Amino acid sequence: MSSEQQPDALFKLLIIGDSGVGKSCFLLQFTEGDFKEDHNVTIGVEYGAKSVKVDNKLVKLQIWDTAGQESFRAITRSFYRNAHAVILMYDLTREESFESLDDWLREIKQNSDPDVAVYLVGNMLDLADEEREVQTDSARKFSEEHQLDGFTEASAKTSENVTDVSVAT
Repeated sequence: MSSEQQPDALFKLLIIGDSGVGKSCFLLQFTEGDFKEDHNVTIGVEYGAKSVKVDNKLVKLQIWDTAGQESFRAITRSFYRNAHAVILMYDLTREESFESLDDWLREIKQNSDPDVAVYLVGNMLDLADEEREVQTDSARKFSEEHQLDGFTEASAKTSENVTDVSVAT
């Protein structure tokens, strides 16, 4: 018998967004507390898992990091099924990654359960002072207009707000 405690709940979490917004780095930071400056482009999907305590319950998160390139969308669409939550990520230093959020929301609506929680995350907060292209107010307004379940800015590099995002979803 395993010494690992059985979780009280199991949740499937998907991370989606354009290529290069930091999804894989976010996953690595959350699951292993690590950051790699040079990360290969995700082919298809990557997987990570972590158990966290929420309200004295052990919750296991199965986290699927999807490829952001259009050529992999047919493969990654199947991962939306049975997802409890989606982290919709953009790079706050790249306006075009923010502008494509409407397309990603369409993907979510077409492929997920109607009650899936969607949490908007602006990644690369560590670069915001020098390179910010997407203002916090614009992202907050987007989140409110689309009735998303939450919004924050985070940094996969410094780990700022990474744990908060993953537990909030």
